[in-house]
Amino acid sequence: MRLRPPPGALPVAIIAAGALLSSTAAAAPPGGKVDGALPRAAPAPPAGARTAGAVDQGTGGDPDATAATAAPKADDAIEAQEDGAATAQPPPATPRVQLATRPPPLHVEYAQYGVALAAEISLDAGAACPRSGPLYSCILGSGGGLAIRSGYRSPGPWYFGGAYQFTKMDSSNLYRLGIFQQLRAEMRYMPDIGYRAAPYFSAGIGGVVYGNEWGVETGGALIFGGVGVELEVSRRAVFGVSCVYRPVLLAGWKDTANYERATAIAQFVGFELLLEVRTELGRR
Repeated sequence: MRLRPPPGALPVAIIAAGALLSSTAAAAPPGGKVDGALPRAAPAPPAGARTAGAVDQGTGGDPDATAATAAPKADDAIEAQEDGAATAQPPPATPRVQLATRPPPLHVEYAQYGVALAAEISLDAGAACPRSGPLYSCILGSGGGLAIRSGYRSPGPWYFGGAYQFTKMDSSNLYRLGIFQQLRAEMRYMPDIGYRAAPYFSAGIGGVVYGNEWGVETGGALIFGGVGVELEVSRRAVFGVSCVYRPVLLAGWKDTANYERATAIAQFVGFELLLEVRTELGRR
């Protein structure tokens, strides 16, 4: 059996359906969405930041508990940054000017003079002291004395000067006081090695006389060459030692015992312990 709607019910249902359709079309899309558009993705939270859900999970959604938990962690991060800055070593500072290992030379000229204790060690008196015969007693042996010198010290490594030396020699009692006198022209070469103690090479020529009690009974010539060390005590005082080899040519003579002495080449090794001072002449 088919049921029929009561009269007048069909128009009322049509009107209600039309009103429902019109109200649904007039409603605006939620959240600014456009019909047919895909939903926009939410922006990602910054690195290290905690989301609200994570906070709520740890604190149960309590904002005061969330703030209390975040504050100590922020303080820990600041302290870690300060500790890293304190422990980081600053880069080594490089000086703009490198200091020289030693100062440059002053290039000063000096007058240099002083005294020295001298020793003459006889190596061989030659024909002046024959090995046998009546003249076997050696009239020219070793001895010691004093040297006085002065010279010019250039701004470079050179020294030029002169020296007078007298030495009391062992004459085997043939002379009461045998004096061996020397007058020499000298030069030194002193390389600059940058230290107060400096080695040098020396050489020179000169003349000699020999006799009893400052007298002159024979004479001759000499040459020498040697080495030494000079210690600069101050800019104006030096102390040093030297050793030289000195051959001496002596003319023949008659001694006080009326013995004829032949021309001889005597050989000596000389040692000096010297002290010298300097007087500044000028600068270059």
